[in-house]
Amino acid sequence: MSDYYSRDIDLAELKAQEGSEVGVSCWFDITQARIDTFAEVTEDTFFIHLDAERAARETPYGGTIAHGFLTLSLFSAMAYNAVPRIAGALRSVNYGFNRLRFVSPVRSGSRVRGRFTLTRADDSKPGEVTLDYAVTVEIEGEARPALAAEWLTRHFLDAA
Repeated sequence: MSDYYSRDIDLAELKAQEGSEVGVSCWFDITQARIDTFAEVTEDTFFIHLDAERAARETPYGGTIAHGFLTLSLFSAMAYNAVPRIAGALRSVNYGFNRLRFVSPVRSGSRVRGRFTLTRADDSKPGEVTLDYAVTVEIEGEARPALAAEWLTRHFLDAA
């Protein structure tokens, strides 16, 4: 089994799970330090992410919030933690999104986790599998999710 993925699974077994939730990640802490680091790396230094006093004063959130793209950037780590790896896969790549919505702000100090439902496993191209996941990122203690997306990943299989 890979050092990253939660477990290996045969392609046939994975395909049988189409329409089902295939994994829920652990919780990820969204600290102000993580938000600050993301702001520095992406050069998105808007006050709502970095200035707690101003964000409390000028927004309805009571303080700073994480960048939507920070939450999105955790998809890979969440998937490694929760989603099975296809046995025999040589490599996997992000293939894109059919849909992405930032539903609710993630306040500094929150925790988030990903829920992955396999909606489609397309193995019509020899040596390749494209997986389509409905992903929801939950905010601990909140009724509404941080984001919802339809995420595509492509996996290249060992021909042997």
